[in-house]
Amino acid sequence: MASHKTKATTDHDEIRHWAEERDGRPATVKHTSRGESAGLLRFKFPTAGRDENLEEVSWDEFFSKFDNEDLAMIYQEETQGGDTSRFFKFVSKETAREATEE
Repeated sequence: MASHKTKATTDHDEIRHWAEERDGRPATVKHTSRGESAGLLRFKFPTAGRDENLEEVSWDEFFSKFDNEDLAMIYQEETQGGDTSRFFKFVSKETAREATEE
């Protein structure tokens, strides 16, 4: 499979590695959390500018929410032009299976 193709994973190590290779940190969108649960999951990238709506969380908090919501990450390693891609999206596991079937 070419590295610009869309992939899906639920593997914590793979997700963390992908994000950290791009200087991404686990984050949630502010004001979307409920109680002790993290809110909408995102990655915060330092080169993406200042995003006041993102709040960094620990990897433990991030993956707790990820697992509790039964999510998968759809992502690309590279753009079609060969540059490092920061494309990712968190979706249900079922949606991930459908999106990556060919």
